[in-house]
Amino acid sequence: MAEQKHDDLLLQHELEVMQGIIESKEQYRRIIKAAVARWVRDFQENRIEISTVDDLRKLIELDIELQKDIL
Repeated sequence: MAEQKHDDLLLQHELEVMQGIIESKEQYRRIIKAAVARWVRDFQENRIEISTVDDLRKLIELDIELQKDIL
């Protein structure tokens, strides 16, 4: 009985940790999406030179990495 309770508490803890990770990833994706939108807007308004496209690439790579566990 005590072992079952311990297993249940451990499982509950793991679920809470995973939920926190999922929520954090969702927040990070919102930040990345906003940054990408801002980058595109700035690029369209000629405030960004094509030589700085590496920043956009990094943002897109981060977004893809965060989505890997979702799929």
